[in-house]
Amino acid sequence: MLQELPIAVIGSGVMGEAIFGGLVRQGLVAVEQMLVSDPREERRHELQARYGVQTSADNAVAAQWGRVVILAVKPQHLKLVLPPLRGTLRADALVISVVAGATLDSLSTALAHPAVVRSMPNTPAIIGAGMTVWTATPAVNATQLDWARTVLGALGRELYVEAEAYLDMATALNGSGPAYCFLIMEAMIDAGVHLGLARPIAETLVQETMLGAARYAQQSGTHPAQLRNAVTSPGGTTAAAIAELERGGLRTVMADAIWAAYRRSVELGKA
Repeated sequence: MLQELPIAVIGSGVMGEAIFGGLVRQGLVAVEQMLVSDPREERRHELQARYGVQTSADNAVAAQWGRVVILAVKPQHLKLVLPPLRGTLRADALVISVVAGATLDSLSTALAHPAVVRSMPNTPAIIGAGMTVWTATPAVNATQLDWARTVLGALGRELYVEAEAYLDMATALNGSGPAYCFLIMEAMIDAGVHLGLARPIAETLVQETMLGAARYAQQSGTHPAQLRNAVTSPGGTTAAAIAELERGGLRTVMADAIWAAYRRSVELGKA
């Protein structure tokens, strides 16, 4: 699908590197197809040495070069990055944004270009285990949708949605979600150490438990409440632990946190 297609990545931070690194590692593109722009000379040299990709200090050069142009800059840098790119894109180019909060309309207007995909990946994309939700403007044709699906699929699983409003919701769940998981893992590990376990043992127990629980939930197709009930024996250790979590308001705090992330994503889109 992407064979011989010039692909430009503007921004070589964590997510930018996850994208072009995933594409190269999975053999979906040849390194000669990739052009990565970054203002830092030392970073460009690092990427050339690690991946063999072409690099540029000029974002406009990358924008002119690619038929797929991936925007992977920080949200706060977007207002500086977009104006110099206006009018530089090929007429048949597809723009794929992984910038949190950046709306389709704002991107399309700023770039004066109609074919734009907005996506929300998450950090497990770095190891090809990400979850990316995405949508597109009506100008994105069937071939370009396949390009986007292949590019974003290099990060892990991808899910296309019709309504852009789902992207802010996805930001609060899968975009910010790994941080919630890491915080819970941190708390469990610290509790294990407090109980008397060596930290490496506690880390292994928690990591494997989280991973196994997620895989079990995914493969069983069973509602999480049923899975939880199956582990919770009457009067047992798990029942005692769940009672404390409910008394502490875990559900309410988690819901409030996700709503806060959602509201912030909407605010970023209006900035």
